[in-house]
Amino acid sequence: QVKLVESGGGSVQAGGSLRLSCSASGLTMNNYCMGWFRQAPRKDREVVAAIDLDDKTNYADSVRGRFTISRDTAKNMVYLEMNNLKREDTAIYYCTAPRSDRYNAFPWGAPRVMFYEGQGIQVTVAS
Repeated sequence: QVKLVESGGGSVQAGGSLRLSCSASGLTMNNYCMGWFRQAPRKDREVVAAIDLDDKTNYADSVRGRFTISRDTAKNMVYLEMNNLKREDTAIYYCTAPRSDRYNAFPWGAPRVMFYEGQGIQVTVAS
């Protein structure tokens, strides 16, 4: 059974930084693309960062240059370093992986049902 557990969220002032961590069990991270998505109240889910099997990273325009995704396959961990946080980054953040290990690249745009996801963690940015 796949389980993704996020940690590291919290409240921060605008301009500050947070680092989210995700511990994965039940899957071998070497075989899976990983990502982070967020959901704010009354807004659609937004995938913000992803890392492919070859460790190529991609970002949503809204976070590019401020967020960095990385992973440690030996520890089965994935991270999201968030810098220069803005009020509009306030959301629940979810660690995610596609349910299939056949993807070499993270399937941006695929429906949510195709992904494993963690329970989510709150990030609040105060102005």
